[in-house]
Amino acid sequence: MPVLVTLAHTESAPIVFYRCGLALPLLAVLAVSERRRHGPRPRASRGYAALAGLFLSVDLVLFNHTIADVGAGVSTVVGSLYVPFVALLAWAVLRERPSRRYLIALPVMLLGLVLVSGLAVDGGTALHPAAGVATGTAASAAYACFLLILRHAAGQARHVAGQLFDATAGAAVGALLLGLVFGGLDLAVPLRSVVWLVLLALVVQTAGWLLITSSLPRLPAAISSLMLLVQPAAAMVLAAAVLGQRPTLLQLAGAVLMCGGVLAMAKAPGSWRQPAS
Repeated sequence: MPVLVTLAHTESAPIVFYRCGLALPLLAVLAVSERRRHGPRPRASRGYAALAGLFLSVDLVLFNHTIADVGAGVSTVVGSLYVPFVALLAWAVLRERPSRRYLIALPVMLLGLVLVSGLAVDGGTALHPAAGVATGTAASAAYACFLLILRHAAGQARHVAGQLFDATAGAAVGALLLGLVFGGLDLAVPLRSVVWLVLLALVVQTAGWLLITSSLPRLPAAISSLMLLVQPAAAMVLAAAVLGQRPTLLQLAGAVLMCGGVLAMAKAPGSWRQPAS
């Protein structure tokens, strides 16, 4: 995803709006088909999914700024911070106390964050490491809220496409609001950018999310945890190959620490897995 965002080369709010808006027609068709098989969803569930989408828009807009500040590969590792945020919010709101493994892994992840951001090596490959860490942290907090609300909205329903449609629609509306309030809402993007945005909508927002949402709950925790670590690793490889953004050795060490922390948290008893941004 970060590589496609970088290649689109436009403002953050339009990227999020087009990523979500272009995905809606196909998701609508899938949602209607799903409704015929499983029946309608409760209105409350749909409302919560749309609310979750608003938090997703905040996450995606901020995450796009993180990509610009620290690079396409490193930003995905920074985005792994949503894992401890989910644990802390679940502890505070849902009274789901995190395990000792979570608490031990958290400082390891924070050390990895400092290394991967480039702050320890005069920025490394990052243009604005401090700003990237700040926006990435805020994006992770918003993403954690999105996951917890969406988890509540899902319940025992089997409407994967319908749930994703409502959340994506909410995110599209949220991107418009953020663009109007904070500026940068220029929807007249170049044709070259539109091509990458269509790929982002179809590959990431539609196919990727449908596959992850439907398959991860059926996998053992250890396997789903390992799959979670494929995204930051693949993003760093693609960023180096396509964009020439090669991380330093310290940044790679930080990525290993952060991914190791994510894996340790994921294997903790009672943990649950969801996809990254």
